Order: sequence, then C-alpha cells, then structure tokens
Amino acid sequence: MYKKIFLFSMLGILFLACKKNDVKNPDITQETGKAKILFDHTVNNEAVEFEILKYTNEAGNPYMLTEIMYFISDVKFHSGSGETISINKWKSNHYVDLAIPSTLKWEIYDDIPVGTYDSISFTFGFNEVDNKSFLFVNPPEVNMFWPEILGGGFHYMMINGRWETPTDVLKPFNFHLGIGQTYSGQTAHTDSIVGYVHNHFRVSLPLTNFKIEKSQLKSVQLEMKLENWFSNPHAFDFNYWGGDIMQKQPAMLQAKENGWNVFTIKN
Repeated sequence: MYKKIFLFSMLGILFLACKKNDVKNPDITQETGKAKILFDHTVNNEAVEFEILKYTNEAGNPYMLTEIMYFISDVKFHSGSGETISINKWKSNHYVDLAIPSTLKWEIYDDIPVGTYDSISFTFGFNEVDNKSFLFVNPPEVNMFWPEILGGGFHYMMINGRWETPTDVLKPFNFHLGIGQTYSGQTAHTDSIVGYVHNHFRVSLPLTNFKIEKSQLKSVQLEMKLENWFSNPHAFDFNYWGGDIMQKQPAMLQAKENGWNVFTIKN
C-alpha cells in the first residue's frame, strides 16, 4: 500500500515539474527596435516639381503636376528565414500628401523584432476588406473619399495636373485610382453600374543590409518614380483617355498595371 502511495507521489511530482518547464519565463521579452519609412518622389531621377510644364510622358503628352496624394496599407517586413512581421498594432495604413511635409515620413508605431529583413511589402491603396466608407472622418484623409455610387471607400491615389493637347491647349487631368465599375451599356452612367472592380495591388521590394537593432530606429527610403505611372506596359495617353478616369475602368486598369515598377527602395 505504501509503495503505491509513494509511486503515485513521485509521478505527480514529475508531472508538475514537466508542466513547470513548459511555461515560458514571463520575465524574458523579445528584443525589438523601431522602423521609419521616408517617402521620396521623382520624375526622371530628379525631385518632383509642381506647376511647371517640363515633363513629357511616353505617349508624348507634355504635362505638369499640381498635387500628389495616396495611401499605402498592410505593410509587412519579411526575413530570409520566412518570418513576416505585420504592421497593425495601431495603424496599418499611411497617407502621403506632398503638400503636407509631415506625411512624408512615417514612424511606425509597432515594435519590430531584432533581426535582418530582406524585403518589405505593402498594398497600394486598400484591399476590398479595408477600403470602407467612413474609415476616415477628419481631414486630410477624409478628402480622399470615393463616391459611394462608384464603389465607396477612399481613393488609392490622386495625381492632379495639366497636359498640353496637340493644339497647344492646357487641360486639367485627374489621374485618380480607386474602385472601378462595370456598366450594362456603352456609356458610363451611374444608373447602369452592374459591378465593381478593386484596383489595389501588392508591392514587394528588396531591402539591402536592413537590420533592426535593439532600441534603435532604422529608416527605409521609399521612392515613387512618377513617370512610370504613364509607361510600361502601357503608354498612357491623356489625349485618348481625357482628364478624368474615375469612371473609366480600362484607363484605371492601365494605371494599375503600370504601377508594378513605380516604387523602389532608394539607398
């Protein structure tokens, strides 16, 4: 009888010891650092300039720029070992407006685990789950709303400016990207909308020597090459598409497909 009691007591002690070893030490925390994204904008490798008719796109349209605003969202850092760190603890999106200098840098709220990361990825604009009306209620972001009848949510991007026609007339253009529409007829009337097209796309860029160190702030300089919005694979022609593309899904599709090499990491 005593031998049985002793045996069960020993088994109980071993069980409790094993359970104790399974519990992680609450005093051990993962070492982390911080990351910051800096936004840069160029045309033909030179800093963008506004209100000057100095650019020509691949289709041969002379043009000037007046405003540039856009969103990136769902940012992730990727390591060579396959680990992915998502930016989502406080705010997973960022608004960039060249008229507001403070938006040209984003000090990410999340703590990033110490380590080396070999790429960064993000969604240009918002995916269909995140792109909801009333996501923003205050300016400047609220000014990017996309009309409810055209799909709702928010613009992914606004690039505004003017282009010169073959008859030397300056006309305004609104190169806006967001939710597209399909129509039942040949004319894009809002009462003939039969479906919506989400034109967001994913961007993935390599990082070189990007190492997060304990309690340190590491910067990534993200460059938008604006001329690439109008070329490769499509020579976007303002004379053909006109100044507004919000209700022209084929034109927005060209913009989306041209976006594949708009961004690069600037060393």
